[in-house]
Amino acid sequence: MLKLEIVTPERRVLDETVESVTVPTASGEAGILTAHAPLISALKPGILTYTVKGTAERLVVTGGFVEVSGDQVSVLTDTAETAAEIDTEAARASRDAAQKELAAAATASVEETEPIRDRLDAATARLALAAGGK
Repeated sequence: MLKLEIVTPERRVLDETVESVTVPTASGEAGILTAHAPLISALKPGILTYTVKGTAERLVVTGGFVEVSGDQVSVLTDTAETAAEIDTEAARASRDAAQKELAAAATASVEETEPIRDRLDAATARLALAAGGK
């Protein structure tokens, strides 16, 4: 079993014993099980999944870091939202605005458009979670 702690600047979102965790890292999804090797990684906007008693629970996270040490998984993130907490209209508006900004910045470098792509990824993840997807 793993001890999962998810913290945002505003609140402690979760402090629970879980069976597994999957986090969206900068280099792809990382699955974490008991006895995982030590890890520190940046998070990208996406869906964090954890399993409790065989049931998968999901949250949208937007940036931050994950640290795995022993059987302790600590997630420090800018925001974490459950499907019930997501305002789909606001997420849709954010996605549409980010898509327009990205199209307008077509000649900009990848580094210059990273904040826009992060907003787009976060809005897309919020909409996917609110719709019941992965």
